[in-house]
Amino acid sequence: MRFADLRKQVLDANLAIVEAGLAVLTFGNVSGVDRIERVMAIKPSGVPYDELEAESIVVVDLDTGATVDGDNRPSSDTPTHLVLYREFEGVGAIVHTHSVAATAWAQAGLDLPCFGTTHADHFEGPVPATRELEQDEVLENYEEQTGDVIVETFRRREIDPVRVPAVLIDSHGPFVWGPDLPHAVENAVALETVADLASRTLALRPDNQPISSHLLDRHFSRKHGPSAYYGQPR
Repeated sequence: MRFADLRKQVLDANLAIVEAGLAVLTFGNVSGVDRIERVMAIKPSGVPYDELEAESIVVVDLDTGATVDGDNRPSSDTPTHLVLYREFEGVGAIVHTHSVAATAWAQAGLDLPCFGTTHADHFEGPVPATRELEQDEVLENYEEQTGDVIVETFRRREIDPVRVPAVLIDSHGPFVWGPDLPHAVENAVALETVADLASRTLALRPDNQPISSHLLDRHFSRKHGPSAYYGQPR
């Protein structure tokens, strides 16, 4: 089978978001990219997770979006994934879910504030919410336009997608990414956790303020960048 390793890794990542409680029914999808071969592998559209096999995963051309290998129709969100891979160079895998807490923030159209160090360990600041898509953007090339509005949000607000590897699509849900599949899944789990914590924090204290910049920077830099010292040396 062509691209067997990539398909197996993408299968495992799709099953991992179910195990983590981030996906139910057929909601959500995970993709992974091979930038040397210029292909992306992604969950097929509408197939229940418990029916997925490596052969189910669809491989598409990164530049054209045409199916390269696989008998299934790729996820309907494929154009969104493709835009992000093309525009965000450091992205190696993408997770889209409708996980409850993060989706609630997306449906509210609100940025997810950084209230504490749990958030700061994974995201260098608030996770942005996009603007609402216009009617013409929804009616024509909707999924591609969704990718475009993500890119627009990060560029307009000068956010580094490597340091804040997540976004909340207004009225829709989260997209999360990472340099590879395990990190993208980890970031999706982290996003759901901090979204739930933020909601609970505001329920206890509606006027709660974001974490100080010096504490945020300290916690983020412990895990990321040249000064990182969290964990064991590789």
